[in-house]
Amino acid sequence: MELTVYLAGEIHTNWRDELEEKVKDKKLNINFVSPQTNHDLSDDIGEKILGEQPSNYFRDDAASSINNLRTTVLMQKADIVIARFGDEYKQWNTAMDATTAVNLGKPLILIRPKAHIHPLKELSNKANVVLEEVDQAVEVLEYIYK
Repeated sequence: MELTVYLAGEIHTNWRDELEEKVKDKKLNINFVSPQTNHDLSDDIGEKILGEQPSNYFRDDAASSINNLRTTVLMQKADIVIARFGDEYKQWNTAMDATTAVNLGKPLILIRPKAHIHPLKELSNKANVVLEEVDQAVEVLEYIYK
């Protein structure tokens, strides 16, 4: 069996690398995909493809349309979505990706700190599994293979 797992969540820490390395150590047959994690490329992609935009509004709009296309394609191919909310930053993209997973009927593993229990209560209720640590998500993935 081979799984594709979409890793949604903040791009400012190495949580994806940590999770992927632990899955590799367990020899699980999992392919990982994610939103664009190169922040500059994510912000610049609209102008790279469509050319210079007349204002920051149009620059962001052009980039977001291409980023949303990437997310849609990769998430539709995923078997599972893991959405991680960190301790810092406003994480609207993570919330949007997790909601998209729910709406697509994708199994959702939500990782969030205790401090986010209240603000994420409705989303947590829609997830299949709610965890606090990346290690716990690795254990869930390993359990699928047992």
